[in-house]
Amino acid sequence: MKTFIITGASDGIGAELARQLAQRHGAEAGLALAARKETQLEEVARACRSHGSEVLVVPTDVTDPAQCRALIERSVERFGWLDALVNNAGVSAQALFEQVQPEDLGWYEDLMRVNLWGSVWCTHAALPHLKASRGQVVAVSSLAGLVGVPGRTAYSASKFAMTGFFEALRAELKPAGVSVTTAYPGVVATQIRYRGLNAAGVAAGASGLKEDDAMPVEVCARLILDGMNARRREVVMSTKGKLGRYLKLLAPGLVERMALAALKDEVKPR
Repeated sequence: MKTFIITGASDGIGAELARQLAQRHGAEAGLALAARKETQLEEVARACRSHGSEVLVVPTDVTDPAQCRALIERSVERFGWLDALVNNAGVSAQALFEQVQPEDLGWYEDLMRVNLWGSVWCTHAALPHLKASRGQVVAVSSLAGLVGVPGRTAYSASKFAMTGFFEALRAELKPAGVSVTTAYPGVVATQIRYRGLNAAGVAAGASGLKEDDAMPVEVCARLILDGMNARRREVVMSTKGKLGRYLKLLAPGLVERMALAALKDEVKPR
């Protein structure tokens, strides 16, 4: 049996990763699903169990380091070992920096606590088990972690931090045989941007990005799993994402214009 822990597994990319892992591995998969919403986790778990997979539901708030440690401990206690940790839990945000009031800047720190520190705490707790299995760590970042996106100062900061952390960790863990794969999705057809925080630090209720060409979540999850199977260093999604990464070295002004073009007109800076 191959065992996986997935954070942020109650919906979106995390839930689809769980379903596709169950479809691929069936009874050979042991899945520990973590998120704050237990009811939604149970729905995902039922779908996975229908393929014969063994599933453990662990309600977890990754902003609490004690809960991160408990997630790893409970998972290893249940399955006996750990093959892969998928750090997928995350919160989006959309606000022009000048629109954020001084008294509201605290949510920038809150966002970092989810997107970066939740991954750090879970990964630290999982390390001894992953070294024992020569397993793998997966970090679901974002194209906003490769190219700064206007209106995404907080989100880009948190995802750039993830990029740097896992890039350094990859080099540290190479001698131990533990691989680190960082995935960089672009705009994926999920609700993350609608639930993302606005300038006041509350759910925006709408996306500030053009969603016409959003990648289906099924495609995004498949690309991540293919990258895991190949133990790739990185999974950069979409031609535009790959192009933008290199163009920012050669023509940074062009990349900034491309990033601005992705915003809806009503949220563009004036």
